[in-house]
Amino acid sequence: MTPAAFQQSILAWFACRGRKDLPWQQNTTPYRVWLSEIMLQQTQVTTVIPYFQAFIEKFPTLDSLAVAHIDEVLPYWSGLGYYARARNLHKSAQIIYQQQRFPDTLEELMALSGIGQSTAGAILSIAFHKSHPILDGNVKRVLTRYKGITGWSGDTQVTKQLWAISAELTPIERCADYTQAIMDLGATVCTRSKPSCTVCPIASHCVALSMGIVAQLPTPKPKKTLPVKQRVFLLLRNYDQQLFLEKRPPTGIWGGLWSLPEFDSIEAAQDWCLSKNMAINSQQLLPTSRHTFSHYHLDYTPLVIQTNSPTNFVMEANQSLWYNAGQQLGLAAPIKQLLQQHIKTENKND
Repeated sequence: MTPAAFQQSILAWFACRGRKDLPWQQNTTPYRVWLSEIMLQQTQVTTVIPYFQAFIEKFPTLDSLAVAHIDEVLPYWSGLGYYARARNLHKSAQIIYQQQRFPDTLEELMALSGIGQSTAGAILSIAFHKSHPILDGNVKRVLTRYKGITGWSGDTQVTKQLWAISAELTPIERCADYTQAIMDLGATVCTRSKPSCTVCPIASHCVALSMGIVAQLPTPKPKKTLPVKQRVFLLLRNYDQQLFLEKRPPTGIWGGLWSLPEFDSIEAAQDWCLSKNMAINSQQLLPTSRHTFSHYHLDYTPLVIQTNSPTNFVMEANQSLWYNAGQQLGLAAPIKQLLQQHIKTENKND
């Protein structure tokens, strides 16, 4: 199958069956394309849609995002995960705002935090109609199966091979439609499990299908045993039924988000309360839960401590607060869920 025939097949399929009503496909601007591409990194379309809509309503333009404080931005990313994306987006928006023009070359875009070659290529193709190959997860899957490429895609040689294939197949004309089409094909037809090969426009030339190895490709990443970290999360509740939160450091896991005080042991959490002159009126351990990051498992045990002591101990400005239900803060998904469950339980008991 020639590159031209491949392109024609993909574009014809997209014209008939592709998704064209996604929110970021309307009123296309470089800012909207960039935002959607960042949100869609390692995140499914159905998850992204409500976040994109809420984010674009709050920050309709790049300028509005650039002049906002990061504490205004993070609540609109709360629950979406991979929070470095939000910090990088905000940082890059400020740089673009200062430059007074949106970058329109591969080099300029890749110089910004959080933008790799594939994301830059998608922005240039969709927003600027400049032909550049992309290689996100969906495209990797399509090309791997189409060409029958074995080996983990994270391997340098496999990645190099896939980039070469992507570049060969990317058209000069209609590059915006093609880029959206091949991503959509991977997302809706050439899916990770149970792909719909019977409706795939390139099925007759798919090496993996002809060899009966569609389910084996792409080759999965070599498995490794993830280490387990155990932590105690302190749910410190005052006499007004508010919960104490701290802001995490700007970088690292859940960087810049609000979280519960975290300790290595129950005793360390209790000692911390006492060091703040917080009398422990009652305490309760809740069941341990697990949250998995890319490089380790976090097993966290919530410890609920009720204190009726005065809550005016020294609090760093903008680094800690007493949380009320309904406050809009940047919270990691596990913390948000834990707070909601706890508040719901307490409301039932009242």
